[in-house]
Amino acid sequence: MRHALIIGGTGMIGGAVARHLLGAGWQVTATGRRPRPVPSGARLLLADHDTLPTGAYDLVVDCACYTAAHARQVLPLMRDAGSAVMISSKAVYVDADGNHVNSPEPPRFDGPVTEEQPTLPPGDMDYDSAEGYGPNKVAAEQVLLDSGAPVTVLRPSKVHGAGANPPRTWWFLKRALDRRPYVLLAGGGRGVDHTSAAVNIAALVACVADRPGRRILNAADPDAPDGLTISRVIAGLAGHRWEEIAVPDDDEAGRHPWHRIPPIVLDMTAAGSLGYRPAGDFAATVTDEVEPLLRNRPDDPEGWFDYAAEDARARTGSGPGR
Repeated sequence: MRHALIIGGTGMIGGAVARHLLGAGWQVTATGRRPRPVPSGARLLLADHDTLPTGAYDLVVDCACYTAAHARQVLPLMRDAGSAVMISSKAVYVDADGNHVNSPEPPRFDGPVTEEQPTLPPGDMDYDSAEGYGPNKVAAEQVLLDSGAPVTVLRPSKVHGAGANPPRTWWFLKRALDRRPYVLLAGGGRGVDHTSAAVNIAALVACVADRPGRRILNAADPDAPDGLTISRVIAGLAGHRWEEIAVPDDDEAGRHPWHRIPPIVLDMTAAGSLGYRPAGDFAATVTDEVEPLLRNRPDDPEGWFDYAAEDARARTGSGPGR
């Protein structure tokens, strides 16, 4: 039986990877900094990058590699593994003017973003910040890829799935459950920030586990739904329909979590060429996140549900979403 080590295995992506591998007959050890549930059949090991286990594994997946220091700490395990994966982010990409997803000016890409798109320079500032997240991811990628180890770097976009914290779908789902008569959509809901289902990332991890190599791959859903499509999918899962009211692109009342103009879409050609097959499109996979929320409502993120302001804004809305 093949043995996989998943660092950060108690999180959304790590949990999805663990479930996928367990279903494929792997033995799975998942690390976490705190005691948290792991998928049935997996072994939990309390550890972080400073206390990683020793030993040889057939696959090492690092879902919590944020800095060059983290990369150097996990590198010995990855060198000894049959295959290795680092979860990075689309936040590393820059447009022709050097703008990225966390910069004050939104990036403007010419089309679907390939793995050849330029990236931010590496950095070592605070990685838990808008300025530092992307540069630190780039630095971590470079440590691993320059090592010669069989590491595949995966760059997901806006991730959704079971255990999301906060669950972005709640922005639409709570409004649907509260039976709001309308939804405000900035830009008429045409904004796109490519979705990445955790189960699709997991399927890609399993694909590259059988095809070890040193490479970079985008990791996004096979479709790239816009905000209007997402609103309708989620409202439908709640058994609700509403009037769609278009408001300007910069209107905060209608800026849902996927509002991104110009759009960001990742090109998935390279993954497909390896034989990767996604678990499903957005509508098929978002149920992993939505169904638990239908049973247990989460805490509301601050600032998401100012219904009084929305009601006032709706009275001057510009018309149907599309």
